[in-house]
Amino acid sequence: MKVRISRWINQRTEGKDYESIGMDSSQASTLGTTAGSGGNGLVSTQTNDAANATPVDDPKQNLNQVMNSIQKTLGLLHQLYLTVSSFNAASQLPLLQRLNSLVTELDNMAKLSEKCNIQVPMEVLNLIDDGKNPDEFTRDVLNGCIAKNQVTKGRTDAFKSLRKHLLEELEQTFPDEVESYREIRASAAAESKRLAQSQNILQNGDVKVKTEL
Repeated sequence: MKVRISRWINQRTEGKDYESIGMDSSQASTLGTTAGSGGNGLVSTQTNDAANATPVDDPKQNLNQVMNSIQKTLGLLHQLYLTVSSFNAASQLPLLQRLNSLVTELDNMAKLSEKCNIQVPMEVLNLIDDGKNPDEFTRDVLNGCIAKNQVTKGRTDAFKSLRKHLLEELEQTFPDEVESYREIRASAAAESKRLAQSQNILQNGDVKVKTEL
């Protein structure tokens, strides 16, 4: 599990500039710059700008803030992975600094996520755990919708063809009854259109009514 997570983090952060996702150059360096430490050995970090920003009610802006926080967290995890994989005595201070930064960013991400009402399907999380691209879920959903649409369209066309065939056969045997049926259907369609226009169901006062019987 740890190997799959490490591989996914490397794929997501490979070739990215950490400053472009909101990381300071001091955090991106291997040793880092000491920002002062407390009695418990944890290094204090700068307050995240997103946490101090004025709260916005725009859902798109809220989502962008969460996405930026996720990208920053991925960068911190990548740095932490590099630090742990080549750990030595000189890496103690950078390790504490990055752990503190990670905890701070995770707390900030949790606060930002409270403004977003987004449900993530479990299938997406399973794909991520398997080291796959979560976009595959969207592709599979679209392909499934297209397949179901084709099946439904085929059934609809089959019923239309059957209805047309039955009317033709009935018209040859019972021409008067079929003519009366067509008049009733036409009258009902005209009445439905009139009611729709009077109630302003559509903005242009029109409604699509199938006149072919």
